Amino acid sequence: MLLASCGSGDGDLSASPAPSTSPTPTPSPTPSPTASPTPTSMVALTGNIAPAHDPAILKDGNTYYLFTTGNNGDAEGLLALRTSTDLKDWTLRGGSYTALPAWTATAVPGSTGMWAPDISKVGNQYRLYYSISTFGKNQSAIGLATATVIDPTKPAANWVDQGPVIQSTTSDNYNAIDPMAFTDADGRAWMTFGSFWSGIKLIQLDPATGLRLANDPAPRALASRPSPGAIEAPYIVRHGGYYYLFASFDSCCQGANSTYNTVVGRSATVDGPYVDRDGKAMLQGGGTQVLSNGQGTGSRFVGRGHVAILQQSDGDYIVYHAYDTTKNGFPTLQIQKLTWSTDGWPSV
Repeated sequence: MLLASCGSGDGDLSASPAPSTSPTPTPSPTPSPTASPTPTSMVALTGNIAPAHDPAILKDGNTYYLFTTGNNGDAEGLLALRTSTDLKDWTLRGGSYTALPAWTATAVPGSTGMWAPDISKVGNQYRLYYSISTFGKNQSAIGLATATVIDPTKPAANWVDQGPVIQSTTSDNYNAIDPMAFTDADGRAWMTFGSFWSGIKLIQLDPATGLRLANDPAPRALASRPSPGAIEAPYIVRHGGYYYLFASFDSCCQGANSTYNTVVGRSATVDGPYVDRDGKAMLQGGGTQVLSNGQGTGSRFVGRGHVAILQQSDGDYIVYHAYDTTKNGFPTLQIQKLTWSTDGWPSV
């Protein structure tokens, strides 16, 4: 079963799909097929890596914690936790919630899942953000759960729900899902979010609580696409003297037909303007491609998006989901090395 998440679709826009093998050695003495090698940038993953939709990752000590989207009834649970000690072999630990928080029934009637998580640690507090929505509507909310300990054997016992951070209604021109929290170079806390509608937004958080800062103005616009182009799932990191905004274009959640792909732009300031490598503003649909959708190439995994960026001493990694064409479009965890050019642009 495909997990509905990524974005909850739109009312103003409609997801519009955008549209190497190694040489085989001369066989001797008998012909035999030769598989193409795994690209060197790919991390060879083992263990429980599917279904995994909208991955969020944190390394703390010697453990990697990875959370994914979940819906009521999923065997993996709501906001399923997986752990690894080497970034390669993953163990499913179970759901972070046993049921949707009570406040969501009023905030988003009809919601049945907790989507598109984001995980971070501030001081000794873990902060797990999540999305509440229904597919195709922007009556949505971003919630926060906190913990001081993550017990991988009992993930649902860890989290204390703190309620909503930001909500959107049908009268808003944005969609309050797909959160990602981060700290800028001056120590200020921010959250970027957004799916479809008018695009990617930014709000300021209270660093002490992880909730929205009191008297924060209306969400700031960071990126958008002309209709009917789809944009969602933002992720911001600092590298060198710039902030880099990664986002997913086109359609997710359609299995082997998904055209999800990942682009990036950068800005010298956290609130933009973000531009791509050619200088086109992301508010005007700009974005330099980092991950193609894989369609039409014979690739096993297509629809590559909803990324998280893992920055660590041995280099950076891009963590995302893609759909396995050999398994009926099953959403599957993927991890690749992310490299940076001399002029400061990321690629895989």
